Amino acid sequence: MHILLVNHAPIPVFAYGGTERVIWDLGRALVQAGHRVSYLVPEGSHCDFSQVWPIRAGTPWAAQIPADVDVVHFQFQPEGEIGRPCLVTEHGNGSGGQPLLHNTVFVSRNHAERHGSAQFVHNGLDWSGYGPVDFSLARPRCHFLGKAAWRVKNVKGAIQVARRAGIDLDVLGGTRLNLRRGFRLTLSPHVHFHGMVGGAQKFERLNASRGLVLPVRWHEPFGLAVIESLYFGCPVFATPYGALPELVDPGCGHLAASAAELAEALRGWRGDPRACQAQVLERFSAAAMARGYLACYERVLAGEVLNAEPPRLQASPFDLPWA
Repeated sequence: MHILLVNHAPIPVFAYGGTERVIWDLGRALVQAGHRVSYLVPEGSHCDFSQVWPIRAGTPWAAQIPADVDVVHFQFQPEGEIGRPCLVTEHGNGSGGQPLLHNTVFVSRNHAERHGSAQFVHNGLDWSGYGPVDFSLARPRCHFLGKAAWRVKNVKGAIQVARRAGIDLDVLGGTRLNLRRGFRLTLSPHVHFHGMVGGAQKFERLNASRGLVLPVRWHEPFGLAVIESLYFGCPVFATPYGALPELVDPGCGHLAASAAELAEALRGWRGDPRACQAQVLERFSAAAMARGYLACYERVLAGEVLNAEPPRLQASPFDLPWA
């Protein structure tokens, strides 16, 4: 099968990443499973295991798809006729309740249900690229991982949890002075900001952390920060919103909408870091993700419509309670 993966962001990802990291690992896993993969992505992208085609701005999608492609996999809702079997992965929370394409797949069960759908494939990652974990290292700090400028990620709440627990916090994905969403200056010497880190620097911080603090105030569609942290043996202390209950097994963290409750759980956690890693190795690998999408591709190629009615967001995912 020849699969074309289409996205608006270039590959490979060099720092924070997100969708780009997922589709890179998906493409590699599909190739390893014996399929041919190509990418249609912005100019300047490159890949060592697949053909890369540059997106031509202003050209209809149908005219940009190579003739021998069997199925087209978009990472956004495309406009216009495609003219080929295709599906879309919706990575965010559909805005304004607008109808999405019938062949839309979501990234968690909760994400799908909130759009009136039952079609989902969990994200997965190629853990071989993350290297071994040293479980013997001291883990004196906890961490926040995400775009701290986004209010829904609630870095302020993460700081509250860490302060109540009496544990220093590493913020991976933000700066001490933030002007993007109003004025925010964090003065505490117990909160350490590292900017938008990636690669070895991020892995080093995660391998020395005692847990992820992520009190989001929206329904998280998936949460790559969660599975990356679990891989490094970090339990997750987060709000019970969106996909988070699907990702955090009992014994691998604690979910609550209270800073006091999360702080107590963080301070008192005595679980096994190896159990946290085992969870993601089994459930959230790139190979498992590829198998899920291959099943979707086969359904689409057989002429099946994945959703009888166009999915659409049922209710606002924002401004969820936080105490």
